[in-house]
Amino acid sequence: MSEMKKIVTFEADETTPELEDLAWAFPDVNPGMKPLGGRIIVQLRRIKKKTGRIILVEETKENEKWNNMIGKVVSVGPLAYKNRDTMASWPEGSWASVGDFVRVPKWGGDRWEIKSPTDDENEDPVLFMTINDHEVIATVTSNPLSFKAYV
Repeated sequence: MSEMKKIVTFEADETTPELEDLAWAFPDVNPGMKPLGGRIIVQLRRIKKKTGRIILVEETKENEKWNNMIGKVVSVGPLAYKNRDTMASWPEGSWASVGDFVRVPKWGGDRWEIKSPTDDENEDPVLFMTINDHEVIATVTSNPLSFKAYV
Protein backbone atom coordinates (compact mmCIF):
# COMPACT_ATOMS: atom_id res chain seq x y z
CA MET A 1 0.00 0.00 0.00
CA SER A 2 1.41 3.39 -0.94
CA GLU A 3 2.10 6.00 1.69
CA MET A 4 -0.31 8.95 1.59
CA LYS A 5 1.25 12.31 0.85
CA LYS A 6 0.80 15.00 3.49
CA ILE A 7 -1.26 17.95 2.22
CA VAL A 8 0.62 21.19 2.76
CA THR A 9 -1.67 24.11 3.38
CA PHE A 10 0.95 26.79 4.05
CA GLU A 11 4.69 26.85 3.36
CA ALA A 12 7.62 29.26 3.43
CA ASP A 13 11.40 29.30 3.20
CA GLU A 14 14.26 30.93 5.07
CA THR A 15 15.73 32.89 2.14
CA THR A 16 16.38 36.60 2.49
CA PRO A 17 14.03 38.67 0.32
CA GLU A 18 15.44 41.04 -2.28
CA LEU A 19 14.89 44.62 -1.07
CA GLU A 20 13.40 45.63 -4.43
CA ASP A 21 10.88 42.77 -4.28
CA LEU A 22 10.02 43.62 -0.68
CA ALA A 23 9.50 47.30 -1.59
CA TRP A 24 7.19 46.28 -4.45
CA ALA A 25 5.19 43.82 -2.32
CA PHE A 26 4.81 46.33 0.53
CA PRO A 27 5.03 49.82 -1.02
CA ASP A 28 5.07 52.87 1.21
CA VAL A 29 1.43 53.93 0.82
CA ASN A 30 -0.68 55.87 3.31
CA PRO A 31 -3.72 53.72 4.21
CA GLY A 32 -5.85 56.87 4.55
CA MET A 33 -7.07 55.83 7.99
CA LYS A 34 -5.88 55.63 11.57
CA PRO A 35 -7.02 52.72 13.77
CA LEU A 36 -9.15 53.45 16.81
CA GLY A 37 -9.22 51.56 20.09
CA GLY A 38 -7.58 48.15 20.09
CA ARG A 39 -7.34 47.77 16.33
CA ILE A 40 -4.35 47.58 14.01
CA ILE A 41 -3.97 48.27 10.28
CA VAL A 42 -2.10 45.72 8.20
CA GLN A 43 -0.95 46.19 4.61
CA LEU A 44 -1.39 42.89 2.79
CA ARG A 45 1.29 41.61 0.45
CA ARG A 46 0.74 42.46 -3.21
CA ILE A 47 0.38 39.64 -5.71
CA LYS A 48 2.38 39.67 -8.93
CA LYS A 49 0.57 39.46 -12.25
CA LYS A 50 3.25 37.15 -13.66
CA THR A 51 5.09 34.10 -12.46
CA GLY A 52 8.25 34.09 -14.55
CA ARG A 53 7.00 34.43 -18.11
CA ILE A 54 3.53 33.13 -17.34
CA ILE A 55 0.84 35.79 -17.03
CA LEU A 56 -1.68 34.75 -14.40
CA VAL A 57 -5.34 34.85 -15.39
CA GLU A 58 -7.42 37.42 -13.55
CA GLU A 59 -9.38 34.81 -11.60
CA THR A 60 -6.18 33.20 -10.23
CA LYS A 61 -4.73 36.57 -9.30
CA GLU A 62 -7.92 37.68 -7.54
CA ASN A 63 -8.13 34.36 -5.70
CA GLU A 64 -4.53 34.73 -4.47
CA LYS A 65 -5.11 38.36 -3.54
CA TRP A 66 -8.15 37.72 -1.34
CA ASN A 67 -6.67 34.54 0.20
CA ASN A 68 -3.43 36.33 1.08
CA MET A 69 -2.71 36.12 4.80
CA ILE A 70 0.72 37.79 5.05
CA GLY A 71 0.93 41.50 5.83
CA LYS A 72 2.94 44.28 7.37
CA VAL A 73 1.69 46.21 10.40
CA VAL A 74 1.47 49.88 9.39
CA SER A 75 -0.46 51.39 12.31
CA VAL A 76 -1.48 50.42 15.84
CA GLY A 77 -4.45 51.90 17.73
CA PRO A 78 -3.97 53.63 21.09
CA LEU A 79 -5.58 50.77 23.08
CA ALA A 80 -3.97 47.90 21.17
CA TYR A 81 -2.25 45.33 23.39
CA LYS A 82 -3.58 46.97 26.56
CA ASN A 83 -6.03 45.86 29.20
CA ARG A 84 -9.17 47.83 28.34
CA ASP A 85 -10.12 48.22 32.03
CA THR A 86 -6.79 49.38 33.49
CA MET A 87 -5.01 50.65 30.33
CA ALA A 88 -1.94 48.67 31.46
CA SER A 89 0.02 46.91 28.73
CA TRP A 90 -0.53 43.19 28.36
CA PRO A 91 1.86 41.22 30.61
CA GLU A 92 3.41 39.51 27.56
CA GLY A 93 3.77 42.87 25.76
CA SER A 94 2.69 43.78 22.24
CA TRP A 95 2.32 40.85 19.90
CA ALA A 96 3.22 42.99 16.89
CA SER A 97 4.62 46.47 16.27
CA VAL A 98 4.63 48.80 13.29
CA GLY A 99 6.93 47.30 10.65
CA ASP A 100 6.46 43.66 11.74
CA PHE A 101 5.36 41.09 9.20
CA VAL A 102 2.39 39.08 10.46
CA ARG A 103 -0.04 36.37 9.47
CA VAL A 104 -3.66 37.49 9.64
CA PRO A 105 -6.99 35.64 9.33
CA LYS A 106 -8.11 34.89 5.79
CA TRP A 107 -11.67 35.84 6.66
CA GLY A 108 -12.62 38.86 8.70
CA GLY A 109 -11.32 42.32 9.19
CA ASP A 110 -12.29 45.36 7.20
CA ARG A 111 -10.45 45.51 3.84
CA TRP A 112 -9.96 48.36 1.39
CA GLU A 113 -7.66 49.31 -1.49
CA ILE A 114 -5.56 52.41 -2.15
CA LYS A 115 -3.92 53.16 -5.50
CA SER A 116 -0.17 53.65 -5.15
CA PRO A 117 0.89 57.03 -6.59
CA THR A 118 4.07 55.47 -8.02
CA ASP A 119 2.28 52.73 -9.99
CA ASP A 120 1.10 52.85 -13.55
CA GLU A 121 -2.56 52.26 -14.41
CA ASN A 122 -2.01 48.52 -14.93
CA GLU A 123 -0.82 47.84 -11.37
CA ASP A 124 -3.23 46.61 -8.76
CA PRO A 125 -3.98 48.88 -5.81
CA VAL A 126 -2.48 48.20 -2.38
CA LEU A 127 -4.75 46.18 -0.08
CA PHE A 128 -5.14 47.08 3.62
CA MET A 129 -7.13 45.53 6.44
CA THR A 130 -8.11 46.56 9.95
CA ILE A 131 -8.28 43.83 12.59
CA ASN A 132 -8.51 43.66 16.36
CA ASP A 133 -5.18 43.36 18.16
CA HIS A 134 -5.89 39.84 19.41
CA GLU A 135 -6.63 38.55 15.87
CA VAL A 136 -2.98 38.52 14.75
CA ILE A 137 -2.21 34.83 14.20
CA ALA A 138 1.61 34.93 14.18
CA THR A 139 4.67 37.06 13.63
CA VAL A 140 6.49 36.08 10.44
CA THR A 141 10.09 35.09 11.13
CA SER A 142 10.87 33.76 7.63
CA ASN A 143 10.91 35.50 4.26
CA PRO A 144 7.45 37.17 4.03
CA LEU A 145 7.53 36.90 0.23
CA SER A 146 8.07 33.14 0.20
CA PHE A 147 4.76 32.15 1.81
CA LYS A 148 2.33 30.39 -0.42
CA ALA A 149 -1.21 29.57 0.68
CA TYR A 150 -3.02 26.63 -0.83
CA VAL A 151 -6.78 26.73 -1.04
